[in-house]
Amino acid sequence: MSDLRLQIEASIEKGEASAAARLLADLWRREPGPAAAGFVIRCFETLRATVSLTPVRVAILRSFTVEPLAPLLRAQGFVSGFDLTVHVGEFNAWNQEILDENDALYRFSPDVVILAVATRDLAPELWPDAGDFEPGSADAVASNVTARLRGAIDAFRKRSQATLIVHNLELPEFPAPGIFDAQSPEGQSAAIERINASLRTIASETRGVYVLDFDGLVARAGRRNWRDEKRWLTSRLPIRAAHLASLSAEWVKYFYPIMGRIAKVLAVDLDNTLWGGVIGEDGMNGIRLSGEFPGAAYQSVQRALLDLHRRGILLAVVSKNNPDDAMEAIDQHPGMLVRGRHFAALRINWQDKAQNLREIAAELNLGFDSIAFLDDNPVERQQVREAAPEVIVLEPGDDPMDLARAIRESPAFERLALSEEDRRRGEYYAADRQRAELETASGSREDFYRSLAQQADLSPVNPSTLARVAQLTQKTNQFNLTTRRYSEPQIAALAARPECSVFSIRVRDRYCDNGLVGVAITRDEDGVCAIDTFLLSCRVIGRTVETALLAHLCEQARSRGCRAVEGWFLPTKKNAPAKDFYRSHGFAVVEEKDGGLRYRLDLAAATVESPPWIELRAEVAAAK
Repeated sequence: MSDLRLQIEASIEKGEASAAARLLADLWRREPGPAAAGFVIRCFETLRATVSLTPVRVAILRSFTVEPLAPLLRAQGFVSGFDLTVHVGEFNAWNQEILDENDALYRFSPDVVILAVATRDLAPELWPDAGDFEPGSADAVASNVTARLRGAIDAFRKRSQATLIVHNLELPEFPAPGIFDAQSPEGQSAAIERINASLRTIASETRGVYVLDFDGLVARAGRRNWRDEKRWLTSRLPIRAAHLASLSAEWVKYFYPIMGRIAKVLAVDLDNTLWGGVIGEDGMNGIRLSGEFPGAAYQSVQRALLDLHRRGILLAVVSKNNPDDAMEAIDQHPGMLVRGRHFAALRINWQDKAQNLREIAAELNLGFDSIAFLDDNPVERQQVREAAPEVIVLEPGDDPMDLARAIRESPAFERLALSEEDRRRGEYYAADRQRAELETASGSREDFYRSLAQQADLSPVNPSTLARVAQLTQKTNQFNLTTRRYSEPQIAALAARPECSVFSIRVRDRYCDNGLVGVAITRDEDGVCAIDTFLLSCRVIGRTVETALLAHLCEQARSRGCRAVEGWFLPTKKNAPAKDFYRSHGFAVVEEKDGGLRYRLDLAAATVESPPWIELRAEVAAAK
């Protein structure tokens, strides 16, 4: 790897920050571990001012030694685009730290807290060599452990709005009762599985709490290979050195959806990616695509694509091919699992793939960095990396069997929650195509708006919409005036404050129910309604829904006795579509600071009218 390190150092010396960051990520993929971690961290410390990194404050509460993991976690974070500040709690003091509201944990003000407690520490009766297992005691042990976890999670949630990630409990390699353990519902393994099931329930019932499948991670590595008993006895670190990077990578995987760093589209090549062979040379009957090897490798890719489709991730095709040949195979080949209806956009031509990706981003009204790209050809991947560095380029190996793995292992596709809007996203984009056809046929813009028959429902945030409201603040970039990110607990806390209002907006039209697509957060101060957050999903931008939402905010502010409405526009690389929103609705600039503009509308002298072609229905908020 010395040559790669020399290339990285040369790139840094030349001021080629993006190239250096890409090479560092390549180095970490090949050599994740303590030896590379120091080098990666030093390089990124040099690059910090010139590369885009998302800051995350991470606290680790633990029952075992994790100090060797901290540099690996920071290195993994850097190559993933996160600048991590890490706080490690005291050894096996996690419960006391959670219960003490004056603890260093809370003074640290983390964004994310990881609770890593080993089975042998939390439930020694269920772990061979840690405690004595008494037949018939499994239920009582499981109940006690579950109650302890619930108490800790409830106490943490009362004291912090940070996201909490909780390890589930791993199963032992050899249960104390031997093979009889698998025969008995009162065995050690069954008790641990009950605890893990209860933990999932607790997390699902508690805002901002998620389960990390630590047992699954151990199983994938192999239980015998994962643990290092000698290391546990000498330093209380039960994990072999070779697997420390796997755990740090699993932790970082959760940061992607938490911080809104996710891919919304996967654009895929066709030849030797969705099927084996070249359609233009082999013909539809000659390509390899079946349940047998080697065609099975490509069906595995398509099954992975369908799994993404069900998560609400859009699919697109970017292929250098004859469109007629390619579409014949997509729609008619008996081995195809993914059909034309599954793709939100198609670019089958001989054009540069980076340009095709730009066109797809524009067509789908999404940011360029929301697109991931999969291609079997390393030359095409490198060309996209250089011409479109914002795109997430997946890195499969040379074996066709690696293509599906590259999709399934990419953290950019991870989700911690799935809303109804997510599941129906493909339907929404099909409706968009119908709207585009209607707009073309309409005589005027106003005729088009009226023919859409839009209905907007405005409601204060409630338990059923909380997750979606938080999700929108975390991932909406283009029409987002301040781009402030909030977790579910933070949204709930804002909604509970008497001076704050948190609204959601749901939009329906003649083609479909677009779902919950907008959020507004306001705060009343000294007779002024300050707009903290104002955002809309790209699905409804440009259909005057934004005007209807702003009109409602102004009307409500006037009814509360406010003299004015104010709001900041804080520019980012992605929110240019919202730049002139306040100005176009009669607001005047009253302050400029650090590139941002504060706008004000005097309610005594002006108002914002809701568009007459939108039926606006507003639910009255309950008194706080």
